Amino acid sequence: MAGKSRPLRADAVRNRDKLVAAAAAVFGERGLDAPLEEVARRAGVSIGTLYNHFPARENLFDAIFPARLAALDEIVERSLADPDPWSGFVAYIEGLFALQAEDRGLNDALARRFPLAPELDTACHRGFDHLVKIMARAKEAGGLRPDFEPQDVVTLMWAMSQVIRESADGAPDAWRRCLGFFLDGLRAEAARPLPVPALTPEQVARFMD
Repeated sequence: MAGKSRPLRADAVRNRDKLVAAAAAVFGERGLDAPLEEVARRAGVSIGTLYNHFPARENLFDAIFPARLAALDEIVERSLADPDPWSGFVAYIEGLFALQAEDRGLNDALARRFPLAPELDTACHRGFDHLVKIMARAKEAGGLRPDFEPQDVVTLMWAMSQVIRESADGAPDAWRRCLGFFLDGLRAEAARPLPVPALTPEQVARFMD
């Protein structure tokens, strides 16, 4: 039937699976700017085979990161189920950055160091919607300061991704101390007037293009 793609041969399926596994390992260790030649070498295939399956680097991102971000869905469930909304919020934020600290490629992706591929972009938007719910619970319970906006989490991700990136080799848990100071400042009882407002959603979108 016209328009239907042929199923991959068994050897092609094996090569694709090896490439996905190799890309997850290489990007996780070295970040999203790791050479694709290293991905092909670790998979045991030629660079031509890599490009046959994944014509652009972003195609590899789509093959890897939506499943990686599924771990964030589990963190969301636990956070929303926590009877203490503030603890649920903290668990979400700590879980998010723990995922980033474990995987340099994911850290780069969430910091938008590279343009997001379509499926990864969809997964990120889903995570943002969950964040809004988690923050609303914490605000309604009086734990989270009322002027903290979802856009502020985006700027925190930019900052924390750099901390994670720079300290990963020598002090991989340094981000936890930095985040601890930040979270203390998010408690409602610690709130003080801020000198400037949060970025607008439009500004965040423009900066992330």
